[in-house]
Amino acid sequence: MPVFAYRGLSAEGRTISGVVDADSARTARGKLRASGIFPTEISEESAAARSGSWREWLARFEGGKMSSTDLALFSRQLAALLGAGVQLVDALGTLGEQAKKPGVRKMLSQVRERVREGSSLADALSAHRDVFSDLYIGMVRAGETAAALEPILGRLAEYGERQSEFVSKVRGALTYPIIMMCVGAAIMCFLVAYVVPQVALIFQQSHAALPLPTRILISLSGFLTSYWIEILIALAATVLGVAAAFRNPRGRRLYDRMVLSLPFLGETMVRIICARFARTLSTLLASGVQLLPALDAVKGVVTNTLLREAVEQSRESIREGHGMGQTLGQSGLFPALLVEMVKVGERSGEIEQMLDRVAENYEREVSTSLSQVTTVLEPLMTLMMAGAVVFMMLAVLLPIFQLNQLMQ
Repeated sequence: MPVFAYRGLSAEGRTISGVVDADSARTARGKLRASGIFPTEISEESAAARSGSWREWLARFEGGKMSSTDLALFSRQLAALLGAGVQLVDALGTLGEQAKKPGVRKMLSQVRERVREGSSLADALSAHRDVFSDLYIGMVRAGETAAALEPILGRLAEYGERQSEFVSKVRGALTYPIIMMCVGAAIMCFLVAYVVPQVALIFQQSHAALPLPTRILISLSGFLTSYWIEILIALAATVLGVAAAFRNPRGRRLYDRMVLSLPFLGETMVRIICARFARTLSTLLASGVQLLPALDAVKGVVTNTLLREAVEQSRESIREGHGMGQTLGQSGLFPALLVEMVKVGERSGEIEQMLDRVAENYEREVSTSLSQVTTVLEPLMTLMMAGAVVFMMLAVLLPIFQLNQLMQ
């Protein structure tokens, strides 16, 4: 069905804009007037998308995608509006009007239109699964069923804010080392590919015996300049091969097993996954979602294949009457702290609180571990770059000293 963008006046005389689904412009005008909106301008969305400045075009090209921070803010604002007594349709209209991205504005307008036509909010959101995850939609559906949509949206906002903060800490700890590595590699490639060949030509014309560092540097430079096309092809083939292996379940499983077996990286990855698993499961249980559906929904945040299979096996064991702590411990993949805290929560009836404590503990451990790694990596990478620079200086200066001695 075509989508029409409109501008108009509400019953209160306020200027509003949005989009509406209709068979034709006349039908769109009728739907708007029936909803209390007097349209002053209406055009099909395809034509509207071609108009405007290049910034608007770029924003439309990005579509209706929302970052985790924007989604948390949307949940917080929608919960606040509902708590203030604003009707759901009006709240969605208000949030759609203040959205900066045209794609997000269009998406929220479509959600509002579906809700206005009698659809539930969860069903309206399910038409935009590229923005709202199954976890988000499931919690909204549970909130609507229990007539507790406002607190559920608050929990979703809190969950999104914590996840964004956790991801920001991880990215912040790894950004500087990665930038240093990339810049250092780019500088070295430039020196070896463009500077060294010119210096090597002077040395070769002298017909003098060159020192070992100079010969190594000249050989490396000659290899890179002679076979750079083959090197790029090999790198591209490697990247494509790894990507194809990831799409293969067997290759993905092999990679995940290898990651878990690494001394430091494996432990850190398990802590990150367990923190997200515990935080998400706690949020679902506290929102009134039953344990089995919650475990089915939480699989999406478990990115490791082996751990995801352990969660699925745990779900089947719980269906047969076993406890979650017992079934998670049988896999041998989840840390003892998580298993024991889940068992304590099951015995005391406070499993949500225990999962929250586990998540907070693992988030602190991951943050501390990454800080320690960054503290070690920074001087280590500095020393490596300094060593490379010293090697290149020796390779260039030693022949110069030899030429000076010969001339004397």
